[in-house]
Amino acid sequence: MPRPPCRPVVFSAPSAGRLHVLTVALSTLLGLGPGMAVADDSTTQPTPAKPPRPPATGKVETLTVTSQRVVGTEPGGGLIRVENAAKSVSTIGTDFMRKQAPSATAFDMVSLLPGANVSSSDALGFSPQSNISVRGLGGDSLGYVLEGMPLNDIAYYNGYPGQFADTENYQSVSLAQGSADLDSPVLNAAGGLMSMTFRDPSMRAGGYADVSYGSYNTNRQFLRLETGQIGHTGLRGFVSYSHGYTDNWRGPGHDERQHIDFKFLREWGQGNRVSLIGTWNTMVASYYPPVDKSGWQAQGVHGAANNLAATYNPNNAAGGTDYWALYRQPERIAYLAAPARFTLARGLHLKVTPYAQWSYGNDPGGTTLGDAGLSGGADAGTVVRSNWTQTSYRSGFNATLDWQLGNHDLVFGYWYDYSDDSEHQPFTPVNAQGYAPDIWVDRISRTLLDASGQQVDAGSYHMISQTNALYIGDRMHFLRKKLMVDVGFKEVMLDRTGTTTSGGVQTAAGSNSATPLPRIAIRYQITPRHMVFFNTTTNFRTPDESALFGGVTASGTATQLKNEYSVSEELGYRYNGDLIVGSLTLFNYNFTNREIQTLLNVNGAQVDSTINGGGQTSRGVDVEIGLKPWHHWAPYLSGEYLHATIDSDIPSATGMLATRGKMAVESPTLQASAGLSYDDGHFFGLASVHYTGRQYSTFMNDERMPDHTTGNLAIGYRMDDHAFLSHPEFRMNFINITNQHYLSGVATPTLTKADGPQYYVGGGLAVLFTAATGF
Repeated sequence: MPRPPCRPVVFSAPSAGRLHVLTVALSTLLGLGPGMAVADDSTTQPTPAKPPRPPATGKVETLTVTSQRVVGTEPGGGLIRVENAAKSVSTIGTDFMRKQAPSATAFDMVSLLPGANVSSSDALGFSPQSNISVRGLGGDSLGYVLEGMPLNDIAYYNGYPGQFADTENYQSVSLAQGSADLDSPVLNAAGGLMSMTFRDPSMRAGGYADVSYGSYNTNRQFLRLETGQIGHTGLRGFVSYSHGYTDNWRGPGHDERQHIDFKFLREWGQGNRVSLIGTWNTMVASYYPPVDKSGWQAQGVHGAANNLAATYNPNNAAGGTDYWALYRQPERIAYLAAPARFTLARGLHLKVTPYAQWSYGNDPGGTTLGDAGLSGGADAGTVVRSNWTQTSYRSGFNATLDWQLGNHDLVFGYWYDYSDDSEHQPFTPVNAQGYAPDIWVDRISRTLLDASGQQVDAGSYHMISQTNALYIGDRMHFLRKKLMVDVGFKEVMLDRTGTTTSGGVQTAAGSNSATPLPRIAIRYQITPRHMVFFNTTTNFRTPDESALFGGVTASGTATQLKNEYSVSEELGYRYNGDLIVGSLTLFNYNFTNREIQTLLNVNGAQVDSTINGGGQTSRGVDVEIGLKPWHHWAPYLSGEYLHATIDSDIPSATGMLATRGKMAVESPTLQASAGLSYDDGHFFGLASVHYTGRQYSTFMNDERMPDHTTGNLAIGYRMDDHAFLSHPEFRMNFINITNQHYLSGVATPTLTKADGPQYYVGGGLAVLFTAATGF
């Protein structure tokens, strides 16, 4: 959660003789012990206070004392903090985030937490071809929320962390491994919730800047400007801009990204707070082809079969369709929200978050007119760029009334969400050099037209969705707040209507679901150091947009998928000692109609789809331990054991497959992480290592991905203030420091080995140097 703004401490004295005594006393009260106060990018300065009216009898001198945040104070180097929720949750703090590569995404931030497994395609966080799983549940099973605003793709539920925010602007990133909060505006969070918060704007004018350069010609620049308090309005804000560029670490291509974040905040009275936050992102990314296991074993990282072609050659084995420029992926997004909290009366609070979003992306590939089914003549072998464009509009609001009444904390809420999603597959001609003039496909005249002058569209989807969710809860405290019982109920009503021109499927589809989602959680504080908790939660989700129409899915079937429903339980223990912070959580999930995302190749474009995995049971244990800083050292350990099994046979194009009792896909049995942080205010460093066990990529368990271990290192030096610069800093980040060549995740799970599952290739060694300073 964001830290509250520092408040000035003002004392009046009849003479200057007491100033030294007051200074010593205040230092003791504020607990300013050994350490270095840092007024850099996270420091919040106080609002200048109006001194009290002096008495008429004498002169008054005023002493103002400001407390500043001290770095290197968080347990586990910022990888763990003291939690009191009645569920499993882990929060990343600024001590950890400051030591990461500035290009790192929110997925990278949580990759060391228990249960988290990040599948990336490059080491520096630029590529959008990344995914995350938590307790074996994919990224489309997680909710993503930025200060109360949902961020999931409205058609496929995925999260795209490169779009969310710049790393420098995060105050915290939390991962609730088991369930979302009752008032979270998400639909698909069986795998938990990733919740992100922006830092609050500074009380004083200034800013923060950093520049980075490293491997693969990577360069990145970031600048944040702080307004400070604007006049006497009480309003303050920041606006930031970043630019990044990197070459592909394997195969040809490059990525370029531009990003803007902003936040304006007004606070008044007791707990009243209104902010306006926004994000704009534009990027053109290259493509890293997923690989199959045989091709990986035969050719490895730099094999020709595992990479796109650097030059256009229509006479090669792929007929020129493997040219890298045909796969350039452009995208733009804009997010806007206005989170607000009002104190209506004593113990009565209202939270409202209206939001609006727009996004556009193109996920293209190379194909020929014949392969696309567009020509049967002599020109059937002509190479074209096969686009898959998605344009989405989304708006809504979430309102929660919180009423504290005696030992009850009552919650009443309503969430409304409206979304409009359109997807099309037009084609772009290419010239003799394989160049397509319009990768954004925003001009019909530059696309392939038929004889009547109309744009050729091989398939399209249009879906309108409306969500209405009502929720009510009661958090009850007993035994002097040692015992907390939290009960809640949420009714989610989801209406979806859509049409398609894609072949082989029904032309129109819709669904209308009304799903009750009860929950209960219990927490007992045995002593100030020991806590136990238990919860049970229900979740549901509808199929991906393309799967809603039925037709050909990854399983070869032509049946419409059913909604997924799950029940999860957690039993946990937490310890908060003078030196150690830790937790142990047992968990259990039971799924009906488990929906598992995969990729389909549609005329060269990679399109998300869904497999019905039948019933599934997942059980396991999570553990994490962090040491509070001891002589500036702060170690961290986390781990997970997972046993996930398929509970039913699964239909295929040839009949029922005997999958009952087999291990679930994308569910490694063992995961473990370790980190060791050092920070004395000047020198700092962080070493981390992560192990991911082997996991199956097919439902029949006839192929699996091997285990892998990677390690990262960060070292740096933080200077004292110099002129107008606030604590200039220099940092080196080494990602995948041992240069492991490994498969980082399952990209396309399939029913059997014969269906050819594919995998993400993890990024190689990357080194990034960063210079940063506040001002």
